[in-house]
Amino acid sequence: MLISSALISGLGIGSMYGLLALGFHITYAVSRTVNFAQGSTMMLGAVLCFSGWVTLALPLPLAVILALAGSALWSVIVERVAVRPFVRTGSQSWLMATVALGIVLDNLVLFGFGKDPRGMPPGTLTTSFITIAGIKVQLLQIIIPIVGLALAAALHLVAQRTRYGRAMLATVQNPSAARLMGIDVGTITTAAFAISGLLAGVAGILVAPLFTISSTMGTLFGIKAFAVAILGGITSAWGVVLAGLIYGVAEALITALLGSTYTQIVSFALVILVLAVLPNGLFGRAEARKV
Repeated sequence: MLISSALISGLGIGSMYGLLALGFHITYAVSRTVNFAQGSTMMLGAVLCFSGWVTLALPLPLAVILALAGSALWSVIVERVAVRPFVRTGSQSWLMATVALGIVLDNLVLFGFGKDPRGMPPGTLTTSFITIAGIKVQLLQIIIPIVGLALAAALHLVAQRTRYGRAMLATVQNPSAARLMGIDVGTITTAAFAISGLLAGVAGILVAPLFTISSTMGTLFGIKAFAVAILGGITSAWGVVLAGLIYGVAEALITALLGSTYTQIVSFALVILVLAVLPNGLFGRAEARKV
């Protein structure tokens, strides 16, 4: 019973890691950069949804739309302010710049939202249960993995079947050739960051009812999601999603069997061990180096 419950909860939280890791994958695939403010963006999605729905008494669908739009917009700002200027000069300072903007956002939310954690009001998804193998499972815990996998599939179809997806692939393979073909590489990169922020917003909104909402909630999520992205092979979309599910289940099992005291110690130790054996991650491929 304990193991089954851990597996179910692990799949839910693992899907959140996978969504955040997908954001790292998208920006890395297009621009060879990542947004280390991704965890803060997830937090922003949760805070905006709570503020719109609870504080401003907006209809929940409208609050969700505004939260997703705010998350995507913030990621675009990160790309324009903290990434693009440094990439143009060949500098790696975007690493620190994205971290700094994440800290700025955390503190802005701290001042505006307050330091006291808050919880989402109970709703149908958290108060309704389905019995699986004798275990009561919240509807939300079932929906989270479905949403995560559906978004991963949608991104795969967009990349393979649409004009925008083909433009993105061309940008990944050869940015200079893409420019000669009339593809606006800057716009493609901005769109990739916007999608990354959108995914973080979805993760924040879905995870908000399961955790308390605060300005610091995204920090550890962001670190774990980046670990998942590396673990799965940051160049593989399906790889990072599967790695998220694996990490979430492993984390839940460690907590159930050993206790929460050992969760972070053992889970990160396992990540280090796997990467020591498989430097390109579980599903990644070694990239050919040009000489």
